[in-house]
Amino acid sequence: MKITKIVVANRGEIALRVMRSAREMGIKTVAVFSEADRNALHVRYADESVCIGPAASSESYLRGEKIIDVCKKTGAQAIHPGYGFLSENAKFAQMVADAGLIFVGPSPKSIEVMGSKLGAKAAVSHYDIPMVPGTPDAISDIPAAKKRAAEIGYPVLIKASAGGGGKGMRIVENEEEFEEQMQRAISEAISAFGDGSVFIEKYILSPKHIEIQVLGDQHGNVVHLFERECSVQRRHQKVVEEAPSAVLTPAIREAMGLAATNVARACNYYGAGTVEFIVDKDLNFYFLEMNTRLQVEHPVTEQISGVDLVKEQIKIAQGEPLSFKQEDLKILGHAVEVRVYAEDPKNNFLPDIGRLQTYIRPQGVGVRVDDGFEQGMEIPIYYDPMIAKLTTFGKDRTEAIARMIRAIDEYQITGIETTLGFCRFVMEHPAFVDGSFGTDFVNKYFTPEVLQAPADAEELEVAAIFAGMLAETKKPKTAAAQTVVAEKRGSAWKQNRTR
Repeated sequence: MKITKIVVANRGEIALRVMRSAREMGIKTVAVFSEADRNALHVRYADESVCIGPAASSESYLRGEKIIDVCKKTGAQAIHPGYGFLSENAKFAQMVADAGLIFVGPSPKSIEVMGSKLGAKAAVSHYDIPMVPGTPDAISDIPAAKKRAAEIGYPVLIKASAGGGGKGMRIVENEEEFEEQMQRAISEAISAFGDGSVFIEKYILSPKHIEIQVLGDQHGNVVHLFERECSVQRRHQKVVEEAPSAVLTPAIREAMGLAATNVARACNYYGAGTVEFIVDKDLNFYFLEMNTRLQVEHPVTEQISGVDLVKEQIKIAQGEPLSFKQEDLKILGHAVEVRVYAEDPKNNFLPDIGRLQTYIRPQGVGVRVDDGFEQGMEIPIYYDPMIAKLTTFGKDRTEAIARMIRAIDEYQITGIETTLGFCRFVMEHPAFVDGSFGTDFVNKYFTPEVLQAPADAEELEVAAIFAGMLAETKKPKTAAAQTVVAEKRGSAWKQNRTR
């Protein structure tokens, strides 16, 4: 079926991203929005827009029946879920199909199979894909689980079978703490996902998180678009991504690509998806999971492959075969992406809310900004605190990193705290520059103090003047002294503003 109108069932930068690609394809767009997003950019950009409920996502963006009703009322034939919200909800995908509409994503069955980490492992078990040693099934018997952990060897990782984002995940260093950590993992999994199923696997020390982008059509064709490295994380969530990885050899890249396409074939996958691996210090890789949607970090893949992933998603959803084969795809240069979150890295990356008093994007050659905000807008408390994705690209990794540092310095945001300073710290850190970093980068190298700007000579002079004045409070202040202090203080203030 040819899509002529599409409902974008998401918000912010991903909604705008989908709408722009759809518009280039001659497809009309319909924005759904919550009351909190009434003035959002994606609402203004769309050809039509419909409010679907209050600010809380449970009353708006997660109400599948409301989104399907919008399709019927506007005459849209398809729904693009973006990422997050309902993008990996098999029941919603089935509801869309039952309503005679097109879900721009994989089949409900593929989502269901890959939505369970244990189900995914079972599905790919016939394809000789490397797996981390662990339990083949969910386990709830603590003595049996403890026995298996001892066989695997500590440290081990207890993981929730459902969900992600680091919830229901516990690292256990020794047998003495195993029982307590397992109970906590089960409790957290029930709270987050309504499913307390957990399994155990060997914990790979200081691994790399490397994922492969795949595309499959409804005719059995599957290709991969190379890898992304996503090892810089906080709370098991990504902050910095790049493509390609700085450490993979062509042979390992080919092997990981083959493994990823076989994972897709194992569940008859079509659409855009990502197969995630962990990689140890010897570059042995192990299957982790598959994300059955577009990833936040897809821009770096688009930059090095020249492929518009959103357009490909829509073409596949229309039933078109892939227009290229694996041998047609080449890596073009290097790309780095940082996520600009409304978070305070100096305060354990806690979310920050407020108004974007200043919001000026960086520009220039090799710079791409995907965002959904403009100056003066409020950062809502109801959703993920990501403001933007800043991507730079160049002929090689060195140029891409240099452009990222320049772009971060040019990005002007005031009114809230952001992760930009932390991302600049990453770009200049020797472990990132030489590619030796792993998923423990934040714990290993980052402390809030590294973001404290050292006082320069002028600031120290101002401090000395104030100290002298305090020491002589009983003495009358001369006009000359007041003038010097005012001038020095004003100069220091202006310098701080530019940092």
